[in-house]
Amino acid sequence: MLPLGKLYELTACPAEGIAVGVPIFFATGSRWKAIGWAAVTGIAEPLGALIGLAIQMSGQLNPLAMGIIMSLVAGIMTGVAFRELVPRALHYDPSNKYATTGMFAGMGIMAGSLVLLGLWEPTN
Repeated sequence: MLPLGKLYELTACPAEGIAVGVPIFFATGSRWKAIGWAAVTGIAEPLGALIGLAIQMSGQLNPLAMGIIMSLVAGIMTGVAFRELVPRALHYDPSNKYATTGMFAGMGIMAGSLVLLGLWEPTN
């Protein structure tokens, strides 16, 4: 069985390349620019993983630093969601017939999957 992170990488890599390449292709009409920018953005994840691995292997990453890093990333992801994704959803659904319901359904799916996969640990 593949670890969850590897499974994500197998599904996310093609989608990220398409998400970057298609708009660039339609904006410029150049396949080479689309492929080039998709490749540049695609190398960021493995490069970041190698940098993170090097830091972790050096022994300099203590639990406090890890907690700070995870908190910063969570804040960035939440900020992107509320600054970009929610307004965009409301732009395409101005009557808010589906946007808010979809947002809460997504939160429920994530919470349920964490519980089902055993990745959520309650704290005392």
